[in-house]
Amino acid sequence: MDKTILVVDDDPLLLSTIELTLEEAGFNVVTAKNARYALTVLEQQPVNLILTDIAMPVMNGYQLFAAVNKHPDWRFIPFIFLSGRDLDTDIQFGKELGVDDYLTKPLNRADLLASVRGKLKRAERWLELHQTAEPGPDPTSHNHEAEICLGDLRVNVPQHRVWVNEELVQLTQHEFRLLVCLIEQPGWVVAHEDIVQATHDLETDAEDASRLLRPLIASLRRKLGYAGGETGPIQNVRGVGYQFVVSE
Repeated sequence: MDKTILVVDDDPLLLSTIELTLEEAGFNVVTAKNARYALTVLEQQPVNLILTDIAMPVMNGYQLFAAVNKHPDWRFIPFIFLSGRDLDTDIQFGKELGVDDYLTKPLNRADLLASVRGKLKRAERWLELHQTAEPGPDPTSHNHEAEICLGDLRVNVPQHRVWVNEELVQLTQHEFRLLVCLIEQPGWVVAHEDIVQATHDLETDAEDASRLLRPLIASLRRKLGYAGGETGPIQNVRGVGYQFVVSE
């Protein structure tokens, strides 16, 4: 297995334990004792998944996640939080930020490996689904066969790029997955559970899925240019899901 995992934690003992566990499972592992050095690692080599503590000095895990999401080459890397806080509100907050998973300490080896493997498989399926068979030599050029255009919105799925009125819009990986999930079937209502499965690779019930999606939907609407209270083309079908409605 040639997947590389970046593990970030300021606890040397825990860092070493996680490194050993992942290496025994066949992964390549690089470690960072703080979030700032983790950014240096990302600049220097490709990484397939990031596993990070939250409570760290200077730069915490939330700040690291924000920095990763701002970088166009990193924002689709699966991202897992580690934390000693196991309150439901903490876990929900972590997931609502858009991370792929939230693991609590002390870590269970089986849970850790299951989460890592699951997120890597999900990322592979996502890339296989949205990559073109023969990408062009210029990665900045527009491949119209791979684009979805709906009104003022243009989405290049393989390049993970979105334009509104020809202005590039920066989305997080979960916002992008949410948008693609809806625009690939415009006009159709997509159930809350199905959207969360597509965006977070989580199996959950309708109530939890709806609660998880609300802040993500609000953020996506805002980035697409709609003020608070405006739904734009992303409309809620109460108790069922969301649909992308194209104006005539």
